[in-house]
Amino acid sequence: MPDPISWGLAWPYYLAALAFGYLLGSVMFGLILTRMAGLGDIRKIGSGNLGTTNVLRTGRKSLAAATLLGDALKGTVAVLIVRHFYGQEMAIVAGFGAFLGHLYPVWLKFSGGKGVATYLGIVLALFWPAGLAFAVVWLAMAFSFRFSSLSALAASLVTPVLLYLVFNQAQLAEMTSLMTVFLWLKHHENIGRLLRGEESRIGAKTKPVAEPGTEPDGGGA
Repeated sequence: MPDPISWGLAWPYYLAALAFGYLLGSVMFGLILTRMAGLGDIRKIGSGNLGTTNVLRTGRKSLAAATLLGDALKGTVAVLIVRHFYGQEMAIVAGFGAFLGHLYPVWLKFSGGKGVATYLGIVLALFWPAGLAFAVVWLAMAFSFRFSSLSALAASLVTPVLLYLVFNQAQLAEMTSLMTVFLWLKHHENIGRLLRGEESRIGAKTKPVAEPGTEPDGGGA
């Protein structure tokens, strides 16, 4: 079994990998694409979230798909570039940085997305079988219960367990466990609505444009 990440060694390089990942992760495709399409500020639409679910409320499915792809690929790209030059351990740090960048972009006052697509993109790049497992769990939960948020919560909970117990990937289990904690924290409002039976289901009709914060967010990327 691989040793845990050696956080105390070569910390400047770890910090550089973290910062590089953070910068890539903080590119918010939901905000950029909706502005380029002339739809204004996505933060003033629906729930105000920057992820795929809220972009879909604009009525532009193509923009939502592009946001999903962009949010996933920025995590993938961060991992692949750093791994190419510095190896897997640095790539893990870069992936975590990309995830933090998506959740807490400094130029948006640390208010970003919820991290689901970026989580998936990072895990696929680091160890694709675990990424595939994440996607399968998400799809199975979405098909069974039709809650995007519940699907993300379940998939993120299962992934580090599989990495540690099944795939024997201790370093990745360590990193994805941290990511799962942050993802759950970002979904705290969704968790509350799930417990109250108020969470919106996948495919439920909502107004395409509303005052920010008035639409429940189903757990977007």
